[in-house]
Amino acid sequence: MKSFYEFNPDSPEERQEREKMYPELSKFHIALREELSEEEYFSFYSAEKESFKPFMIPNQSFNQTWRHA
Repeated sequence: MKSFYEFNPDSPEERQEREKMYPELSKFHIALREELSEEEYFSFYSAEKESFKPFMIPNQSFNQTWRHA
């Protein structure tokens, strides 16, 4: 499942899908855009998007070996 910030806001189809999946958050962002300057909003949006990135290290393949004493 995609997070709110993984959708492409420049794509009308993805924006519509995002609004269906996250109606309250979409309304919040619409109101926020009306209240903040463009620079303030994009700064906020970028910070929020960054905070949603996973904190996990990308899955690295490794060989699990059994050690015999």
